[in-house]
Amino acid sequence: MSGRSSAGRAGVVPQAEALAEPAATALADDGDQRLGETIRVMRQRAGLSIQEVAKRTGLSSGMISQVERALATPSVRTLRLLSIALDVPISYFFEEHAPASPARYIVRKNDRRLLRLTASGVVKEALTPAEKGEIEFYELTLNPGGSSGTDFVRHTGEKAGYVLAGRLRLWLDHEAHVLEPGDSFRFPSTVPHMFDNPTQQVARVIWVTTLGPR
Repeated sequence: MSGRSSAGRAGVVPQAEALAEPAATALADDGDQRLGETIRVMRQRAGLSIQEVAKRTGLSSGMISQVERALATPSVRTLRLLSIALDVPISYFFEEHAPASPARYIVRKNDRRLLRLTASGVVKEALTPAEKGEIEFYELTLNPGGSSGTDFVRHTGEKAGYVLAGRLRLWLDHEAHVLEPGDSFRFPSTVPHMFDNPTQQVARVIWVTTLGPR
């Protein structure tokens, strides 16, 4: 971890809103429709009701219903909570992409699966193959003001990363660390964490997650 630390604008940690999420967006593009349908199908395959998923995630039933119906765009944090509740990698929510030359262990640059979270200002590109594994590996693009969500998240496993461009503000246990190109990090995912881009430039980060036992 870099030695630089910042407490944001006046040393104030972002307000925690008891698992609240941003208000539903009015826009429902094809990506939101596909994502909502994917979440609904995975929930039904797991034999879970919306209320049961809400209990597992701490999200409201209304929020989950809105996401499934493409009335709200989920944050990175919301998708992580849903992936844990449904016992699937977060990459299962990515857009389907048929590679020109399918390979079990290799991902070519032009074959990356994408997850666009427009309302959160985040684009995630999967760098690992589609098969379920212990490691999730992404290239994360954060637009100015982009963030993982409105509150901290914690779960089993570890996270690590490397900043390629721009600046990433990484909040770990209510302490902010501003990382610049060339800086890297690793921490147990049980530490409450969130991230954002507080600058006016796009940030790009290599992001690695291991889920551990669930």
